[in-house]
Amino acid sequence: MMELLYQYVWLIPVLPLAGAVLVGLGLVTFNQTTNQLRRGSSIFMVSLVGAAMVMSFAILWSQIEGHASYTQMTEWVVAGNFHLRVGYTIDHLAAMMLTIVTTVALLVMIYTDGYMAHDPSYVRFYVYLSLFSSSMLGLVVSPNLVQIYIFWELVGMCSYLLIGFWYERKAAAAACQKAFVTNRVGDFGLLLGILALYWTTGSFEFDVIGDRLPALIQSGSLSVGLASLFAILVFLGPVAKSAQFPLHVWLPDAMEGPTPISALIHAATMVAAGVFLIARMFPVFEGLPAVMNVIAWTGAFTAFLGATIAITQNDIKKGLAYSTMSQLGYMVMAMGVGAYSAGLFHLMTHAYFKAMLFLGSGSVIHGMESVVGHDPALAQDMRLMGGLRKYMPVTAITFLIGTLAIAGIPPFAGFWSKDEILGAAFAANPALWAIGWLTAGITAFYMFRMYISTFEGEFRGHNYAIRQQLQTKKAQHQRLDDSHDDRKNHLKFPHESPLSMVLPLVILAIPSQLIGLVGTPYANYFEAFMTSSGKVIPDLLEHLEPSDWNEFLLMAGTSVAIALLGIILALFMYLKHEIDPSAIAHRIRPLYLLSLHKWYIDDLYNAVFVQNSRRLAEQVKAVDNTVVDGLVNLTGLVTLVFGEGLKYLESGRAQLYALLIFGAVLGLALLSSMT
Repeated sequence: MMELLYQYVWLIPVLPLAGAVLVGLGLVTFNQTTNQLRRGSSIFMVSLVGAAMVMSFAILWSQIEGHASYTQMTEWVVAGNFHLRVGYTIDHLAAMMLTIVTTVALLVMIYTDGYMAHDPSYVRFYVYLSLFSSSMLGLVVSPNLVQIYIFWELVGMCSYLLIGFWYERKAAAAACQKAFVTNRVGDFGLLLGILALYWTTGSFEFDVIGDRLPALIQSGSLSVGLASLFAILVFLGPVAKSAQFPLHVWLPDAMEGPTPISALIHAATMVAAGVFLIARMFPVFEGLPAVMNVIAWTGAFTAFLGATIAITQNDIKKGLAYSTMSQLGYMVMAMGVGAYSAGLFHLMTHAYFKAMLFLGSGSVIHGMESVVGHDPALAQDMRLMGGLRKYMPVTAITFLIGTLAIAGIPPFAGFWSKDEILGAAFAANPALWAIGWLTAGITAFYMFRMYISTFEGEFRGHNYAIRQQLQTKKAQHQRLDDSHDDRKNHLKFPHESPLSMVLPLVILAIPSQLIGLVGTPYANYFEAFMTSSGKVIPDLLEHLEPSDWNEFLLMAGTSVAIALLGIILALFMYLKHEIDPSAIAHRIRPLYLLSLHKWYIDDLYNAVFVQNSRRLAEQVKAVDNTVVDGLVNLTGLVTLVFGEGLKYLESGRAQLYALLIFGAVLGLALLSSMT
């Protein structure tokens, strides 16, 4: 039975693709009818993703039980000695990723039914979600770099479609363009790296490259510097896709898309594709110390950068976006210090609690829209929130669980994975640990700032609503009633989201609390699973080294202490109001402005790249208008003048033609006689 399952693994990415193609064709050919059957279309696509999820769990269980890795390949292109094969591969890494992608995709698609219920492009959104799910699943099972690159571009395309889903909004269209341009840089580096590795090793297969590259370096056929350059070019792909510095600028702007895609693509799956590719290329990277250092320091700086910017964000989704960028930095840093399983462990735990946090923010926005309208700038502004726990208790509880998980408070999932990364970083380089440790405290602070500003205290949205009512009455020249209570009686209140949105939050809260227990230092089943090959469950822990409890307690104690310090500071600032945040911001104004303006990186890119590109375009346009168009116009003018002159010689009379010929001959005769 299991062998039959492995032979049909290709159905996992094909099932969502079939749903996207069939419903997409319905939109193209029978648009009105397909949109009228919106609920049936969504159920059809959700069911196909659900079937893929069931198959993924079956694959994961078989891998846990010890089934050997399985690869199925077929010839695609043959040209002389060049052979390019495509297919799929299933190992422990692929099984884990398939499970994460399908579970989060299924829950996000269920959630979408409530969030996008009133959107006229409801069906089109589901088609894009299904197409993305198929592309991401195809990337996960890809057996070589060429197939990885194909699906890499497909998930990028789906991301652009979904970021710009509300393309009529100028901000969404600009964000889509920014994501496309930024990712072009990283993807071009990835393509160059893939071609360079093929030129060096003669293969696109991961295992072959991992075997041949060290042998070439050892034999002297390839220098370490050149091999490192090729590897860093490949790493540029994950830098862009996983929003690492300096190609991180697209991710916060991508929040202009609908919230469900922020949870699926920009928190749990696509942005994790970069970490997944590093894991696939880990046998190549780990033999190149310079590359590992670049990866580690890139991740560490990105983690710190994202956390420091998130401190001053007032948009709830952008705050979570910078949080995602920071957590991805942790994963990349873990890979750079050689903590392969720790990085993947944090990828898994983060996927669940960050998806829940993003879906929770969508629930908040959904509730706020009844008060402040459908303007994203208002519905997502935490300064207009507060006290929502009273109106949205389920959303508040699940958001608090996610906040505790990402803050690294035991026994929630984020504590175990983040602590393992910090322990590995300390063993590799104490400076990296110090950055990660400080970032952990900042993370706890800004996440509890977000939670308190949103769910605790008094609701502040009515202050805006009352001002709007007064402005409306003034505009209509109505009598102003000074009674605040009378105005308040006519105000709307936030409300809890429908079951289709709340249910995924409750389900995601379970792994956010418990899934970290599979990677505890006293029984690290996750590490044993990821590093073993074909071992059954009773043997999983035999090859693990016993934990150093003193080291664990020291590392865990320091990380929890800094997190608690951040939480306490947030409580005193935003709940107890015993510390004035504005006074602190005034005292450290340069640092405050640095955070508020995102370290001025976007401004720098705008000045150097955007404005200079526009100046260059204007100069090219001027040359085109004056030189190129001038030459074309001059050619036309010369042709016109000569045509006008010659037309008088073309009268159609034979006598005139004979006279001209006689004159020409006579002229030639005279010239010849003179010479």
